[in-house]
Amino acid sequence: MIDKILLEQIVSNFREAIRVVTINKVRTFLTALGIIFGVAAVITMLSIGNGAEKEILAQLELVGVNNIVVTPIPDEEDENTSEEEEGAQETTRFSKGLDLLDVASITNNIPTIKAISPEIILETYVINKGRQNSVKLIGVTNSFFETSNIHIGKGSNFSEEHITNAASVCIIGEKVEKKLFPGESAIGKQIKVKDVWLKVIGIIEEKLISEKAQENLGIRDLNQDIYVPVKTFLVRYKDRKIISDEPLDFSGGGMIIIGGANNGPKKRIPRGNYHQLDKLTVQVNNSNELKSTAEVLSKLLKRKHNDVLDFEITIPIQLLKQQQKTKQIFNIVLSVIAGISLLIGGIGIMNIMLASVLERTKEIGIMRAIGATKQDVILQFLSESVLISLGGGIIGIVLGVVASYGLEMATGIETILSLNSIILSFFVATFIGLAFGVLPAKSAANKNPIEAIRRE
Repeated sequence: MIDKILLEQIVSNFREAIRVVTINKVRTFLTALGIIFGVAAVITMLSIGNGAEKEILAQLELVGVNNIVVTPIPDEEDENTSEEEEGAQETTRFSKGLDLLDVASITNNIPTIKAISPEIILETYVINKGRQNSVKLIGVTNSFFETSNIHIGKGSNFSEEHITNAASVCIIGEKVEKKLFPGESAIGKQIKVKDVWLKVIGIIEEKLISEKAQENLGIRDLNQDIYVPVKTFLVRYKDRKIISDEPLDFSGGGMIIIGGANNGPKKRIPRGNYHQLDKLTVQVNNSNELKSTAEVLSKLLKRKHNDVLDFEITIPIQLLKQQQKTKQIFNIVLSVIAGISLLIGGIGIMNIMLASVLERTKEIGIMRAIGATKQDVILQFLSESVLISLGGGIIGIVLGVVASYGLEMATGIETILSLNSIILSFFVATFIGLAFGVLPAKSAANKNPIEAIRRE
């Protein structure tokens, strides 16, 4: 019975609140602007945060967990190099480049390593049924699929026999299969990559890789590549370790020094890409071992390369964490803006309600004279402040949803709206109305009825 009476009282108060609020539409709207922008900012912030979290997790899956990437630095001649710099460079040491011997040395000397995956990349073409398509041929070991989180969807992985005997076999991406064998399976079929016929033994599962992820992380679209065992690549295609038999002077470090007479002038020419490998991915057992392993790896490779720093070591997960930190800072800034907007909105509501109390002093006195209690007056004014706040909150939710989709379309930043963010915004708007409506409501309830009636 008591609950029914209270419910009727609340409904009655809200009806009266609607009447009062609609009398001054413009003033009410201006009062609610702070709530509108604050709620819109909260929803936009949460949608950006959700999108950023999804993107970070997706990128983590792409680069693999606990990976260290070693990238060789090919030798290039700098046209602006001065004679003094050339003379200094001639004293540098010779490096053999990143090769399979480094892979064996790393495997045997660093105990924290779980897997190691060398890669050799060749941009070439594939021919099938008279059709020619550009493709990347990648020489890998079976560890590549483990460190890159790639699964073989159809067929099988390379066997030990394939790896040992440099067999003419390959695993292709799903997009390659669709291009070369539309409507049919490629397993067991022969394709001609450059001048070599390869038998398709496996198809990798399609892995969704956005252009943004490819650009930020420096990774390829793995679905469009053809994979062969490393030994197959080196034997049947190209091995950059094999060079001309002509006698050369290697005293110039990354450069080759060629001279005529014994004491004649020497000319430095770049060796180009003298590295046997194009990439080396090292996976460690635990993420807390990444930094220490990278330091040991750097020292080992520098020693193996005769103190020539012709490689670069990166930790993708640290790059992703830096991106995540940047986005978190952006979200914090947006949260502060949203908080300030909500605070201003709340102060605006309190201000307008205090003004309303002064304007309606006589009305309050009449209400008290005909039997209204202090609680009735408090509920009446709280209903009005909550109504203004909720109205602003609903408009803010609509604006936040529109802003989230608009931001994604305009900037390409992925945003994900969730029901939780909308519910949170609804409760925030309600709380603001209640919190900032209490003081005006108490001010109205505490007025002396007789003095209130007498006031002109």
